[in-house]
Amino acid sequence: MKGLTYKKTVILLAVLTVISVLLFLSFGLTAKNMDFFLPRRMKKIGAILLTAYCIGYSSVTFQTITQNKILTPSVMGMDSMYQFVQTVIVFFFGSHQLAMMTGVSNFFLSIGVMLLFSCLLFMLLFWGEGKNVYFLVLAGMIIGGLFNGLATFMQVLLDPNEFLVLQGKMFASFDKVNEGLLGVSVIILIVVFIISYGDYAYLDVLSLGVDHTINLGIPYRRLVFKNLLCTAVLISVSTALTGPITFLGILVASISREIIKTYRHSWRVAGAVLLGAFALIFGQMAVERIFEFSTTISVIVNFIGGIYFIYLMIKEAKR
Repeated sequence: MKGLTYKKTVILLAVLTVISVLLFLSFGLTAKNMDFFLPRRMKKIGAILLTAYCIGYSSVTFQTITQNKILTPSVMGMDSMYQFVQTVIVFFFGSHQLAMMTGVSNFFLSIGVMLLFSCLLFMLLFWGEGKNVYFLVLAGMIIGGLFNGLATFMQVLLDPNEFLVLQGKMFASFDKVNEGLLGVSVIILIVVFIISYGDYAYLDVLSLGVDHTINLGIPYRRLVFKNLLCTAVLISVSTALTGPITFLGILVASISREIIKTYRHSWRVAGAVLLGAFALIFGQMAVERIFEFSTTISVIVNFIGGIYFIYLMIKEAKR
């Protein structure tokens, strides 16, 4: 996309995303099957757009806050915490309990535990002197690794049949999204958007560095805490609704930064969200049309994202 201004690039991404949405909705539709397929596809599109916004916004702002181009909110252990909660339910109460809770109760339990985990991490960061964002990242990685290890230990002890039920919760899927939960998630997303939108200008300054931010009179600690909390809410909602997609954040944030050459977060976030929606829509089409539901979208995204993450690591190491 060389030669395009960042505004034209975002507009082009928007057009491509709209085309992909229309293609996804209309593919194979006839007058006979439209009443059955169209509502289900629209529900998937709604979940995809919501997930794309949650991950796109969270990844871009998190990289600005941490001043690091390869970190995403997943390093704080959100995915590990979600998997741990689902594993604990099956380990102590059985897979039938998890099936019974596949609705509002499991959704809010998962969100509540992940938010509690995030708030404890944030308190470790903001209570006491001499602590910075890197302390938060390090603590998140260590605690996330702990929960991942505990979850793996309990999964090894599970009955194979119950593990199969649990395994369905370990990968993101847009095929069985609860419509009621989708509505609740949209409301939460709108509230977070209203709260966070005014901070884009402050994040533009924060991208210059912590010292410049403080010298210009911006309340750095309050800004960081507020946006980390918004990030935690969005990632919790996205993960609880559709499941974890670990490497989508690094993909959309990095590619958005490469093709949208501007410091303005309003445009960079928009680019990341559109890239995420575009990738998820075509990923879902690949799952349905090419792989015929033999795999999940998170496997595809994590495979591509993992390769891209290794590329970024090698690229950063050469600098």
